[in-house]
Amino acid sequence: MRAEIQNIVTEIEKSLELVRQRMDIETAPYRLEEFNARTEDPDLWNDPDNAQKLMRERQVLVDAITVEQNLTQALADNIELIELGEMEEDADVVAEAEQALRDLKETAAAKELEALLNGEADGNDTFLEINAGAGGTESCDWASMLARMYVRWAEKKGYKVELQSESAGDEAGIKSAAYKISGPNAYGWLKSESGVHRLVRISPFDSAAKRHTSFTSVWVYPVVDDNIDIEVNPADIRIDTYRSSGAGGQHVNTTDSAVRITHNPTGIVVTSSEKSQHQNRDIAMKALKSRLYQMELDRRNAAINEAHENKGDAGWGNQIRSYVLQPYQMVKDLRTSFETSDTKGVLDGDLDGLMGATLAMNVSGKSRAEANAED
Repeated sequence: MRAEIQNIVTEIEKSLELVRQRMDIETAPYRLEEFNARTEDPDLWNDPDNAQKLMRERQVLVDAITVEQNLTQALADNIELIELGEMEEDADVVAEAEQALRDLKETAAAKELEALLNGEADGNDTFLEINAGAGGTESCDWASMLARMYVRWAEKKGYKVELQSESAGDEAGIKSAAYKISGPNAYGWLKSESGVHRLVRISPFDSAAKRHTSFTSVWVYPVVDDNIDIEVNPADIRIDTYRSSGAGGQHVNTTDSAVRITHNPTGIVVTSSEKSQHQNRDIAMKALKSRLYQMELDRRNAAINEAHENKGDAGWGNQIRSYVLQPYQMVKDLRTSFETSDTKGVLDGDLDGLMGATLAMNVSGKSRAEANAED
């Protein structure tokens, strides 16, 4: 086996080792057996929420076991093919197996990143809020572009996307939008997207075709599940109902079904306008609890955040990424220096490269070496 391919095999084995450590490969079969026994309980679906949570946790474990088995088998198969091809002096077989190992290295590296998503809330569903900055129509259009980008990304991941509320721009785009994105590690992947996103382009709304710079803020926080107890004092909140804005026509909202909850001690305001008033009240309360939980996570990570800011890294609410469409095309993350000229791909939801670079640098504050050192 050539030295280049041997190095690739070593990298795959390192990625596999971390995947096994993070899923606790030794106990995985026993945990799956326990899950299977619990799913056979005839009273399981008496509590639908708990049942769904159990089924989801079981599926996460099944997926992890499948990934580890598939990677292990593919590595062994291709090593065997190379050895067989070298024995029979079949260059085509060797070349094909070597390319398969190169592809496997990329797959294993991606699974290694996913394995590092082991923060307290990384496995949770997430809320995603997008708010246009100053700049009128131009910023509202940029906010709409970002909303489309994240929805495309989530759909490619197979995640469920639910629009919670939306405020249309005066002429185009949106002033704000809030989504709930559900799926394995949704918060873990998206949490690094919080911050200000900057767009530079020739404005389609400027008859003089001048370049404009627009800013839109993105806020990501985890959905609080039943295992996390967040108390909200009824005396601390104000609940308002109002008529939600829509596109008009037969679907225009003629009742005060939209709900706004204000948490007086923190000033947090959450809204929901896409459902009935009762549903909107429930959705908004869950969003408030999630925001309060995010504040608690931020407090716990205050030392880490301070260290990042001292290094010049973007903190919450600061500019984290620049998207330049004219005079050249470039998307650059200001924290990792990761950049790509494929602006169309990024705006169509191809964000894994950008997110992966951030995860590799700072997911749960661990590098591969640090993660390995823990186990």
